[in-house]
Amino acid sequence: MNSKVRDLVFMALYAALFAVLDIISNEFIPFLQMPQGGSIGISTIVLLVASYHLGWKKAVVAGLVSVLIQFVTGPMYIANLLGFFFDYLFAFSIYGIACLFPNYGYFYTGVLATNFLRFLSHTIGGVLVWETALWGSITYNAPYMIATCIIDLIVVPIIVSRLHLIRK
Repeated sequence: MNSKVRDLVFMALYAALFAVLDIISNEFIPFLQMPQGGSIGISTIVLLVASYHLGWKKAVVAGLVSVLIQFVTGPMYIANLLGFFFDYLFAFSIYGIACLFPNYGYFYTGVLATNFLRFLSHTIGGVLVWETALWGSITYNAPYMIATCIIDLIVVPIIVSRLHLIRK
């Protein structure tokens, strides 16, 4: 199979897996929902694995496609275009750059960095779009983002090492 076609198929596969995990976590696993809103994002595991497998450019595209699929499958809470950018487009496509950060054994700094950038994106969106005080936006986003980051830091290295996906 042509390498371009193979990569396109993998990008579609990662976007589809993201959508499936997003639907499962939002609809069928209630303990992933946080009391004040937001949810622990197990679907981000897929986007991070895509980054280590496909490289940052293709993984960013897979993240963008995932957001478009999420737009169709819902639920999305969008106030305006700026909110869509901060809470979805940037927040999920940023996972594509995880492979640009160095790994130290089973500690993947890209996982930590991209989750922090997503947290910043949601926090900025909360302040600018939802007109929440900075501290309110931080306390709203921190619980589910910290939990998501911890899960990603544990699961992603295991999956990547088992599948031998790090690009040489």
